[in-house]
Amino acid sequence: MSAFAQDGDLVQLQGSGYKSHILRLKAGEVLQTHRGVIKHDAVIGQPWGARLQSHTGSPFYLFQPGLADLIRETKRTTQILYPKDIGYILLVLGIGPGKRVLEAGTGSGGLTTAFAYMVGETGRVFSYERKPEVQALARSNLSRLGFEDRVEFKLGDAAEGFSERDVDALFLDLPNPYDYIPQAKASLKGGGYLGILVPTVNQVSRCLQALKYHQFAFVEVCEILLRYFKTDWERLRPTDRMVAHTGFLIFGRSVFKASDELFDGEDDELA
Repeated sequence: MSAFAQDGDLVQLQGSGYKSHILRLKAGEVLQTHRGVIKHDAVIGQPWGARLQSHTGSPFYLFQPGLADLIRETKRTTQILYPKDIGYILLVLGIGPGKRVLEAGTGSGGLTTAFAYMVGETGRVFSYERKPEVQALARSNLSRLGFEDRVEFKLGDAAEGFSERDVDALFLDLPNPYDYIPQAKASLKGGGYLGILVPTVNQVSRCLQALKYHQFAFVEVCEILLRYFKTDWERLRPTDRMVAHTGFLIFGRSVFKASDELFDGEDDELA
């Protein structure tokens, strides 16, 4: 990657205390913002981290967008997962270059973006969604970022199962994921990872029963809480608001026979 922004690069123009803009540079084009106009030609050739100005004098900083930035800027009609949850999902499911990962419930494509980013050019993401209009938005979001070639978008109901087999990891973001554990099992490779997101403890209970019945082991349930601090070193304290409960995350491994001792939730090292 060049030390300077080039024509065709995906860039982030971050204002001070207001909305950032993620765009792909194209010679001759113009970015219109509430803080003024910025010509792409004035950005091309600038070093990363440079301070730029719109025609009204408003400052913008030039960055390469990170994964969290891409997800936060996702256009949405449905609620997307928070970066705090996505980061842990990626780690636990072992998502990396060359992996094959399947998700059911594309939504606006926030998690799809993270999966596509992590699997790289050698991996593959299979994303199932029932609603064509929802899938169309996700396609548009992934295309804008240049990740569409890494994803196979499929219209389909999870109840009918998935055509892929031996995938490395599978994630269910559906209202009733406990009904689709058999379909997930059929698509996962031996030892593959399953992840689930649900908002209530009632749903967690039903998922745990289904996971045990369908031979998943090393199951864990958690939630991720995130609290920011004000960055004034003379009055350092937590911010007034925090991103607390956004959902329960459930993870398990597909095995041929799950014994009770692999499913009792006890872990001496964590106790």
